[in-house]
Amino acid sequence: MTNEELQELLSQANSTKKKGKFADTESIARQVVDLITDENDPLVRVRALCLVSQSLWQRGRAMDALPSATEALACASLTDNKQEQALVIANMGIVQTRISNYPLALEYFQKALSHFEEIGDALNIARTYGNIAVVYKDLSEYHRALEYYRRAYALFEENGDTLGMTNMTTNIGTTYSYLSDYPNALECFNKVLAVYQEEGNKSSIAVVLGNIGNVNRKLGDYARALEFYGKSIALFEELDIKHGVGIFTVNTANVYSQLSDYERALEYYSKVLAIYEEIGDHSGIALIIGDMALVYYDLADYPRALEYNLKALEHHEKFGEKESSARMIGNIGLIYMKQADYEHSLEYLTKAHTLRKEIDDKVGAARVLGNIGAVYHLQGDYPRALIAMSEALEELEHAGSKSQVAELTGHIGSVYATKTFIEYDAIKAEQYLLTAIDLYIELGIKKMLYDNYKILSMLYEQERRLGVALDYYKKYHDIEREVQSEESLKSAQAMDIRRKAEEAERDRQIKLARFQEQEKILHNILPAQIAERMVQGEKTIADSYENVSVFFSDIVGFTELAQQVSAEELVVMLNGIFSQFDMLARKHGLEKIKTIGDSYMAVAGAPTWYENHAERAAFFALDVAELMKNYRTASGERMEMRFGVHSGSIVAGVIGENKFAYDLWGDAVNTASRMESQGEAGKIHVSEEFLKKLLMVNGEWLIDDAEDFPSLTINNLPLTINELPLTIIPRGEIDIKGKGMMKTYFLEKI
Repeated sequence: MTNEELQELLSQANSTKKKGKFADTESIARQVVDLITDENDPLVRVRALCLVSQSLWQRGRAMDALPSATEALACASLTDNKQEQALVIANMGIVQTRISNYPLALEYFQKALSHFEEIGDALNIARTYGNIAVVYKDLSEYHRALEYYRRAYALFEENGDTLGMTNMTTNIGTTYSYLSDYPNALECFNKVLAVYQEEGNKSSIAVVLGNIGNVNRKLGDYARALEFYGKSIALFEELDIKHGVGIFTVNTANVYSQLSDYERALEYYSKVLAIYEEIGDHSGIALIIGDMALVYYDLADYPRALEYNLKALEHHEKFGEKESSARMIGNIGLIYMKQADYEHSLEYLTKAHTLRKEIDDKVGAARVLGNIGAVYHLQGDYPRALIAMSEALEELEHAGSKSQVAELTGHIGSVYATKTFIEYDAIKAEQYLLTAIDLYIELGIKKMLYDNYKILSMLYEQERRLGVALDYYKKYHDIEREVQSEESLKSAQAMDIRRKAEEAERDRQIKLARFQEQEKILHNILPAQIAERMVQGEKTIADSYENVSVFFSDIVGFTELAQQVSAEELVVMLNGIFSQFDMLARKHGLEKIKTIGDSYMAVAGAPTWYENHAERAAFFALDVAELMKNYRTASGERMEMRFGVHSGSIVAGVIGENKFAYDLWGDAVNTASRMESQGEAGKIHVSEEFLKKLLMVNGEWLIDDAEDFPSLTINNLPLTINELPLTIIPRGEIDIKGKGMMKTYFLEKI
């Protein structure tokens, strides 16, 4: 083929690259490489190899990109074209950045910079400054990253390159966001958004909208974050840029994870996983598996978190992604720390620390070293804890990472405040803790602030400075209440977001169901196995269950409370409470049946039957009781609930023709309701039948009669079920409405 024909193919490859269709780019570029002969211009081969490399690292396959980048470099060195040589060297710098080989990446960028300066290519000098900034950004050296982004911006401005200016403004905004300077970040993003909107540049608009969503997420405005993510995703879908769809769908999942809506977070992560598998983004696949591991970590499902981290690590190591590998190894170390397996924790954290140092990631290495210090602290090895933490602190102070500086400073203070430490030093402890407190106040991180108030209060108490101890104990409680209030608002916001999202999803599914997807909407409103039976054509669903446990709860004094708050406040409050109940129900395997006003009804053992249904209901009841123990309304008033549980037989089925509902009937339902209504505020009122099921082993009840015990015991020890200590307090015989005299009990956690 002629040079002109090959160049036409390269133009097509570049066009697909601009559209984000990198697999097509690779295919066309490889075709060009195969068609080139010795008679063709050698620069065509250089450009084609460079495109192959770019198409691969753009899809997260930087190690696969390395051979073509290396070959392009060798071919370019045989030409006299300084411009092409510099471009190929810069591309190699990007590949090295993508595989976390930062020192080598900087070497290549400096070489490219020298070439561009020699030939006076100002625009590519600016682009190289931008690439150097990316290296420093990846190394968390954000101030140096800003320095190079600003250099790049100045050169683009000097040469009238509006596109380059807007790109650098976007990058500067992102860096401000990393530095928690959100006003400046938003100013940058809004500035470039106006430019892109005027140009009608939809792909860039989508990126900036997503970045604005990121800032709102960091500011805790999750509803607004989801709004911007939704707009960004819609534009990327319109443009068929799947990689963009994937990035901001991940961020949507991150919002739900931050809202503790882990079920929905995993749902979105699964969607992204499918996208990345479709486009062959191996790096993206590994990152999503790592994100899913974090969800399981937050759920305290450490075995599964470990499994997913190991999967992610395998992917990252396969493609030579050292920074991501270091992150996964560090996360594995943290999982072992949570499991109190300190030997394995130190093994993995040490590996992560070594790898961070190898790639010259000083800030990352310091973070890991701080975690190593935390493990030593937990082991009671205070001298080694101090050495590790102090070294990490020095590096983080140099980097200006204030939140991490505050955390480590507080940890060091707590070490010096440990009375059993041979170098116990109340003065140093006080100094470190007060410094940490000042930083947390500056940063507005209240959760860590009240932890440090508490430690400082305990320190003053140890030193017999009781007046100051009391002052800080009050500060601790004041901030703790603020945090709880904010958490309640966050839960309410999460429920509101979830409600709106569910409404939108329900509307979408109803439309689809009118044509061919009735199954999906049925699964949304009915238990999965019940929906499946309806889809298969079963007209009447009615099942009998010999043994289940039914749970009821009710708010004490709800009528009076409802008259004291607005309708909106009331709904938000109930949504916040019941959404957390829903999460706990899923955790323990209960099926939520319905809410009626302020009442919540659930069942263990239907429609999925569990032999340990009573145990599941007990754990669930204890968790919701603990949740509501210190609950307060937005106005600060304490709210109390009654809880009731009973075991027995029921009938369950689906009623309705248009709006289906899965419901329960039978004496067990009525009795469970009576347990709740005739219980006491804050207590779990249970029947003797429920207690028998709870204490049943091989069909035998462990206790014949508990009447003579003030607190039920076995062999004079507190009763323990699956290592959860329980106290069962007999209430005696009481007259239960509609049932007569019944023996009932209160279930409490020791």
